Amino acid sequence: MAGAALLGRLTWRTATARSFTAETASARTIVLEVPGWPGHLPGQHVDVRLTAPDGYTATRAYSIADATNGDLVSITVAEVPGGEVSGYLAGAMEAGDQVEVRGPLGGWFVWRPEDAAPVQLVGGGTGLVPLVAMVRSRARAGARTPMRLLCSVRDPGSALYSAELALESTRAGGVAVTWQHTRVAPPGRAPGRIDADVLRAATFAPSARPTCFVCGPTPFVEAITALLVDLGHDPARIRAERFGPTGGQA
Repeated sequence: MAGAALLGRLTWRTATARSFTAETASARTIVLEVPGWPGHLPGQHVDVRLTAPDGYTATRAYSIADATNGDLVSITVAEVPGGEVSGYLAGAMEAGDQVEVRGPLGGWFVWRPEDAAPVQLVGGGTGLVPLVAMVRSRARAGARTPMRLLCSVRDPGSALYSAELALESTRAGGVAVTWQHTRVAPPGRAPGRIDADVLRAATFAPSARPTCFVCGPTPFVEAITALLVDLGHDPARIRAERFGPTGGQA
């Protein structure tokens, strides 16, 4: 049975684009319909494969942005300058277009609504995507697990899901959300990167023994995990997901 499940996750399936939501000037969420989708956990990702008429293929990995929902899988794609896959997904793709996907993939960087420990989420840029899947899964399950989210972005216009997360942070029993702007901050606030002081103010104390999920570019993840350990968090309770060869805090 385990082998069959693994084979299913590694099988390429045809996915059809059903709808799109603009998130920022250069990023949008795509809802894909994937017949036979086995379901997924928040924090998992999918591989997306494009095939050109001449047979050339290009594959990229994208975090799943939503709680499991039948045959529907949401991904949020930010266009990368010169990106052959992101340029199509974030710009040219239309409803009814098809790509291939396989997954869900990943078993370490996941959160289950039945987990009772406090959850600290820290994301950089598009590293927010799998973390918002955890926020959405918590809300859909009606879970009361204490959860906080700290996200680093360049400027307010780069913030994914900003309206949704503003509502979430004011909802009774919702997730506390803090934005850290590294380049341009809203009026009355100074821009800056996440440092130890920011972490102390916006995250659970180590004594609460939260499970920490950190996602973003590799240098961001390395910096944040080191800061968390320096503040006294148990390294065994820190789960990290990184992407991209370059880039500091978003």
